[in-house]
Amino acid sequence: MMRNRLRAAILSGAAITLGMVSLGLVGAPQVVAQAFSSHDTNAPVDYAADRIELQDRQNRVVLSGNVDVKQAELRLRAARTVVDFTNGGSMQIQRITATGGVTVTRNDEVATGDVGIYDFNRRIITMVGDASLKRGGGDTLHGNRFVVDLNSGVSSAEGRVTGTFSVPKKQN
Repeated sequence: MMRNRLRAAILSGAAITLGMVSLGLVGAPQVVAQAFSSHDTNAPVDYAADRIELQDRQNRVVLSGNVDVKQAELRLRAARTVVDFTNGGSMQIQRITATGGVTVTRNDEVATGDVGIYDFNRRIITMVGDASLKRGGGDTLHGNRFVVDLNSGVSSAEGRVTGTFSVPKKQN
């Protein structure tokens, strides 16, 4: 059941969202917020996991069990990730698809979802399935899909969107 749900979320949500959001064609209700601004997307990527499987013919690496991926101050944690790469003399990451309790953090910002996709070429992170963003000041944002554009620092949530805005504290 969970595997089918994740597969459906990836197929029906992430692929469509990546294309439609970048083209500005999304017709669902959408909320835009600033998140993960000024991230160094050119920094090297470090990883740790309980198990690694190199699938050289498919140009991918599967990391499973307590996966922890770091790039500069950005951190992605999940139960499992598939890392797609090109192999032109050295491995160059194209995309990371993470499943199972996905959490992406940077400083005081935390994004969560059932599935997370980090597209390195487009510099976009997409969270699908019970997606949320929480910021240190108390701001929260929840939706079915959540897209973070690391180039601009602009994030958008789709579906039934809910959240909380923090307000300045009244000073006596």
